[in-house]
Amino acid sequence: MLINRYLEKKWRYLDTYPEVVARLRTEVIDRADVPHLLALRGITDFDSARDFFRPDLTRLHDPLLMLDMPKAVERVMRALGNGERILVYGDYDVDGTTAVAMMYSYLRELGDVDYYIPDRYKEGYGISLQGMEHAAQHGFALVIALDCGIQGNQAIAHANSLGVDVIVCDHHLPGPLLPPAYAILDPKRDGCQYPFKELCGCGVGFKLIQAIQQASGDSPETIYRYLDLAAISIGADIVPITGENRILAYHGLQLINTRPSIAIRALLEGANIRKALTISDVVFMLGPRINAAGRIGTGLKAVELLTSTHPDEAREVAAEINILNNSRREFDKSVTEEAVQMIAADPMHPHGRTTVVYSEEWHKGVVGIVASRLIDTWYRPTIVLTHSDGFAVGSARSVKDFDVHEAIAACEDLLEQFGGHRYAAGLKLRLDRLDAFRERFEQIVASSITHEQLIPSIDIDFNLQLTDISSKLVSLLKQFAPFGPGNMNPVFASNGLFAHEVRTVGTDGRHLKLLVAHPEQPNRTLDCVAWNMAHLAPLVTDRRLFDLAYTIEENEFRGNITVQLNVKDVRAAISL
Repeated sequence: MLINRYLEKKWRYLDTYPEVVARLRTEVIDRADVPHLLALRGITDFDSARDFFRPDLTRLHDPLLMLDMPKAVERVMRALGNGERILVYGDYDVDGTTAVAMMYSYLRELGDVDYYIPDRYKEGYGISLQGMEHAAQHGFALVIALDCGIQGNQAIAHANSLGVDVIVCDHHLPGPLLPPAYAILDPKRDGCQYPFKELCGCGVGFKLIQAIQQASGDSPETIYRYLDLAAISIGADIVPITGENRILAYHGLQLINTRPSIAIRALLEGANIRKALTISDVVFMLGPRINAAGRIGTGLKAVELLTSTHPDEAREVAAEINILNNSRREFDKSVTEEAVQMIAADPMHPHGRTTVVYSEEWHKGVVGIVASRLIDTWYRPTIVLTHSDGFAVGSARSVKDFDVHEAIAACEDLLEQFGGHRYAAGLKLRLDRLDAFRERFEQIVASSITHEQLIPSIDIDFNLQLTDISSKLVSLLKQFAPFGPGNMNPVFASNGLFAHEVRTVGTDGRHLKLLVAHPEQPNRTLDCVAWNMAHLAPLVTDRRLFDLAYTIEENEFRGNITVQLNVKDVRAAISL
């Protein structure tokens, strides 16, 4: 799909405090590798190691610590007690639809509840005026907004004028003026003393459910059945898998893998997934399918699936979502190819620090995915825009350690709307301002980004000899899961290796399979797979010595389980 452009990576060997590693070797396990990996993840002693390896639901924070939570609970309980109608409203992506499915599934057993997902193309992101009109017209007295609302000032003010109260459950950064909602639950808002700031939208929704459960006197187990949705949201929204997110994701994955709901089982069967899922599988297998509903069709279809209680109905909706996902793949492929050709034909692009591409023909639902793919090829802050209702709309993605949201904010006077995160944002602007925005964005980024930020890097957790890789180490590494931001799958490096065998695999020969060894022990070999790295074959052929960066995994083939190295990078051998 993409041009074969090899971006040479900078290898960064991570280090930590020797005294912390020494303490962990004494208190936890007397090895060189595992204590070092723990210290890199902020684990400093036996107690924190215990909490890390044994995520415990009883260690979740009290939801009432979140600012406005008592007000939110009081309003929900009053609505339930008075028989008022409640509308659960959420964004159309994975985080929003899982949050809506969770909240709706919980509240429908307690009162008169329905849900609403805005149309991506007719209403756009966030709380819409149309959605608030719908709430008022259908007799809803309370709207619970999930994964959106923190910047929905106009729509929430309109809801108030219609006699509708709004509770915001969001995790995005607030603007300078908070919306006039009845209650605002957002750990990132000023003055909120909630101890964990990195919840996703579904996570904030779960905290409201937890507070309602406590107020009603129900057992905590009544809400733990929704942790599968929390795990999917945490993985797909790429939030740090630390603190509460680690606890929720750990137990949510257990639920998916041991007692999947009717909806999740239908999704797994429809995707032909027959193995225990990791967070990575959630990101690349489940997340895109759920997202496809909102990207290509309507997010309502995703909620319909995730709230299904009948197997036949769930299988039918899952099949529809798979069809949408196949369409999403086709749009993704065609838009990426066109964008690559556009960039390659631009003589000024190699001299810039940003990528901004626009076509009125591109599908709005895949521009964010395409922006990420373009960064894989041209490592720089990237914006992909398309046409929608007379405006240019699109998504931005960034490189490591560069705040693309801040750079876009510096162009605010040229924009109709923008929002998002440090590494991902959305924006909308008039077509006649597109060239001015492109020039301003390039100037802002070029004046603030460093040369080092434009070089992709790979963090090496630890240097290993091949002889260090054992079944014991593999077993210990499994206990570090679930992996994700804040706790990435450890990357190891081994130096001065050679390959007994090198072959390309895959239908188009884009991948490499290697059998590697060290010259001092040439008969002790390990299998390696290097996805999308066939262009690096010259570095590893003809018995050349090379250094390898990799993660360690188990590969199951026809019932046999073997240790395999998943290659992250290769370079000609150098001495450390």
